[in-house]
Amino acid sequence: LKPEASREQIATLCAEARQYGFASVCTNPLWTPFVREQLAGSDVLTCAVVGFPLGASATEVKAFEPATAVAAGADEIDMVIDIAAARAGERERVEADVRAVAEAAHQGGARLKVIIETCLLTDEQKVLA
Repeated sequence: LKPEASREQIATLCAEARQYGFASVCTNPLWTPFVREQLAGSDVLTCAVVGFPLGASATEVKAFEPATAVAAGADEIDMVIDIAAARAGERERVEADVRAVAEAAHQGGARLKVIIETCLLTDEQKVLA
């Protein structure tokens, strides 16, 4: 997920995932087609992140990203919640954000995992998330 990750580093990660039977390889969306190609024929899933790393994208933008990632070969989507909404105690906004991305991911047949960035939240905010 490092923004400076090279093609060679991604290829190495995919080779390690195949060798050791990782559940998935998660990268920034621009690498999704390459990861899919590298993992072809294996049980390792291709995962792309949405709203990473800050969760600060508009919900409409986050909901668009899964469709693009799934079309490029993603089996799984990892999204970052709206951290500001969680910190503000705005449960409805957090739910709407997750729901929009979930609907888009599931429509494309991908599973969704939600990243709540616990290091940025109090215990109360973690419960809300």
